[in-house]
Amino acid sequence: MTKIFVENQAYEVEDGQSLLHACLSLGFNLPYFCWHPALGSVGACRQCAVKQFRDEKDTRGRLVMSCMTPAIEGTRISIADAEAVAFRKGVVEGLMLNHPHDCPVCDEGGQCHLQDMTVMTGHDYRRTIYPKRTFRNQNLGPLLNHEMNRCIQCYRCVRYYREYAGGTDLDAFRLRNVVYFGRHEDGTLQNEFAGNLDEICPTGVFTDKTVKRHYTRKWDLQYAPSVCVHCGLGCNISPGERYGTLRRIVNRYNGEVNGYFLCDRGRFGYEFVNSPKRMRQPLLLKDGKPQPVAKARAMEHLASVLRGNKKVIGIGSPRASLESNFALRALVGPERFYSGLSNAGQRLTAAALEILRHGPARSPSLRQIEQADAVLVLGEDVTNVAPRMALALRQSVRQQPMRAADQLKIPHWLDHAVRELAQDQKGPLYIATPAATRLDDVATETYRAAPDNIARLGFAVARALGASAPEVSGLSEAERALAARIAEALKSAERPLVVSGTSMNSEAVLQAAANVARALFAAGRTASLSLAAPECNTLGVALLGGGSLTEAFKAVKSGSADTVVILENDLYRRAPAQEVEEFLSCVRHVVVLDSLATPTVEKAELALPAGTFAESDGTLVSSEGRAQRFFEVYVPGGDIQSSWRWLREIMLGAGQREAAAWQNLDDVVASIASAIPELAGVAQAAPSASFRIAGAKVPRAPHRYSGRTAMLANIAVSEPKPPEDPDSPLSFTMEGSPDQPPSPLIPFFWSPGWNSIQSLNKFQEEIAGPLRGGDPGVRLIEPPTGANGSYFTDVPNSFEPKAGQWLLVPLYHIFGTDELSCLAPAITELSPEPYVMLNPEDASALQVAEGVEVTVTVGGATHRLRIRIAPGIAKGLAGLPAGILPLEGAGLPAWSGISRA
Repeated sequence: MTKIFVENQAYEVEDGQSLLHACLSLGFNLPYFCWHPALGSVGACRQCAVKQFRDEKDTRGRLVMSCMTPAIEGTRISIADAEAVAFRKGVVEGLMLNHPHDCPVCDEGGQCHLQDMTVMTGHDYRRTIYPKRTFRNQNLGPLLNHEMNRCIQCYRCVRYYREYAGGTDLDAFRLRNVVYFGRHEDGTLQNEFAGNLDEICPTGVFTDKTVKRHYTRKWDLQYAPSVCVHCGLGCNISPGERYGTLRRIVNRYNGEVNGYFLCDRGRFGYEFVNSPKRMRQPLLLKDGKPQPVAKARAMEHLASVLRGNKKVIGIGSPRASLESNFALRALVGPERFYSGLSNAGQRLTAAALEILRHGPARSPSLRQIEQADAVLVLGEDVTNVAPRMALALRQSVRQQPMRAADQLKIPHWLDHAVRELAQDQKGPLYIATPAATRLDDVATETYRAAPDNIARLGFAVARALGASAPEVSGLSEAERALAARIAEALKSAERPLVVSGTSMNSEAVLQAAANVARALFAAGRTASLSLAAPECNTLGVALLGGGSLTEAFKAVKSGSADTVVILENDLYRRAPAQEVEEFLSCVRHVVVLDSLATPTVEKAELALPAGTFAESDGTLVSSEGRAQRFFEVYVPGGDIQSSWRWLREIMLGAGQREAAAWQNLDDVVASIASAIPELAGVAQAAPSASFRIAGAKVPRAPHRYSGRTAMLANIAVSEPKPPEDPDSPLSFTMEGSPDQPPSPLIPFFWSPGWNSIQSLNKFQEEIAGPLRGGDPGVRLIEPPTGANGSYFTDVPNSFEPKAGQWLLVPLYHIFGTDELSCLAPAITELSPEPYVMLNPEDASALQVAEGVEVTVTVGGATHRLRIRIAPGIAKGLAGLPAGILPLEGAGLPAWSGISRA
């Protein structure tokens, strides 16, 4: 620790930080614009000036920029010094010369960092009488709005976009004394993390365009702490609601997971909650068509189907909460519960779970991934499968070059000095995938091959690390040399990382990744192993146990089951349509609980409307193995309720009295912990519903929330009592404790004088560190200390092309592959049309050109698709977009011929 003096008062701060960082960590209000905890210091705005003194005898001092000045032992500063105060006020006045007086109509109004800093500096009157500088705004696509007249030239946007996120199509264009931040021409921003500009920008230059369709002032939104449902990483979010409509998503800081940033799918995919495809009341099949019915009639019908029925099975879902899946498991019995994963998905997830359980490598958090100094990616297109991890990997390639800064004693927060020193140097990042990825620009080397050959490379890396790993025969000299280079880079690193996952549907790839981690452990290196999961609760449903979807199909065909309850799962996305049709035709009774009217719902005898993440409470387990709680943002209309509550009522109606003990979510969690010891930690994911602060609940709405009587005037002239929430310590109102709640219960960030997202500074133990009391979530999976185990030895044979045939492999898209976000209009606009991707040599041999229509047979169905030619895909492979209609449910990889349509 280092001792510094602020206003002649001694304080201890962390070593090696800037004065701005130290002052904010101590709770002082010190204005700034260009500085950001994730981006470091460049000293562009001059807003954070303080007076620094040589010693206690120095009464004159000098002005310094606190973001550019290190907090060293004995430093003496004054924030309140009159000269410093006047300087900061003058800086704001200069910035405001050309800023429009449009706060009442600005999307950022009321949650604006510029507003906060202007008030903080005391500037309240504009003296200039001259015309203001104006700009032409650009159309930047469906996600972000551009209003360049509000710019204060802090350079945060381009620093984040180009240097942190790796984008290239946003820049600063300069002409004499004018700077323009935008694209070279109108068009959609191409980076998958562009949406973070909404929070990076301290003014209203870049704002969320999706909010404009249903705009509400930020203080009039009701929030709840939540978890993103669009991939398996478990990023924390704060969804905001007004008038029963989800209006926006903002990042909810979790120092170990998403930190300050989200991917664009997580930020803008929320509008599926408002989709016209939502189910809002029970549907009962009548005369071959689903008809709306009252809840009582639906439950009466369901009781008649289930009471005394011994042939009921349940199909769970990796996108449903742990509590809902467990409730279904309790309804049908553990031996008749199926996870809802495809046969391949079940096998691969089980394999990944066993690897993580038995070690020796530990699954890292995203913060730990950022700190890795050598990385091998086996099989995963990380940007499109686990997007936020890709942003972390972009930071990991800076770790080794920054050692030169350590040698020269340049602090890491001095951003441009560090970048100037490193230039284009990057740490080791090796990527082995079937096709090109968005991380290739920062990769040391890339390797394009079929899944089996990718696995073979991984096995060869393990062998190069240690002679006890299995030998790989038949490698080319180039492949063997590549494996040796990768092994040397990993072995030389302090924090090596191996990234893999299930997206290639190859168990051999998973085993190869595990072997590399095991070989590093045997070589004396503690490696991390991150295995990406495709959906928000893939690991959670796997921890519950249960059979695969294929086994459920077999149970019906064998006659051991004639009734199926399907939980939040569109089976047509899990298996070929022909198999699903055959299965459903053999089932006597089909009951579906879902939030969306999916093709599976259309086949149901009875469908019940389930709440989305915004309308229910529950727990999700991320690919790291971190259990995190999400909470209901608002009470939905109609008969919508949490799936576990539907299942509780079904159990009671079927005569299963044990469900009577489930009065709230905590009771279900307690049952999970009792039935499955490995999930006992779920109870610590968040405080119980009985938690109070000085006898009060935590308010979901800001204290400035307005219009409560008017917004309900169509129901009653007098304001009705707010709804009760038995499942959480949160209130559906602005009333409640004003004190900071525990981190899992923080619905939004706000502090007096800090209305913008920058108020997060007041909630952290240390700037850019954990939230006070620790970051949300609890890890459920830890490998045994010192465990190593044995190597996997089943090395696959080398891939052999077939004449007239191509190996169809899945290609993933951040926009389009995910089942839920693709229903959001902005995401739909960016989703690709179905295609088949070929290597130029393969396309030439087939005599087809870009855009030519061909026929491809997969999963028993023939599709007409247009050709995409890309040199980044390996020869002998054909890429199909995973999860995109009409290719959802296709079992890939698979061999197929391709012919002209």
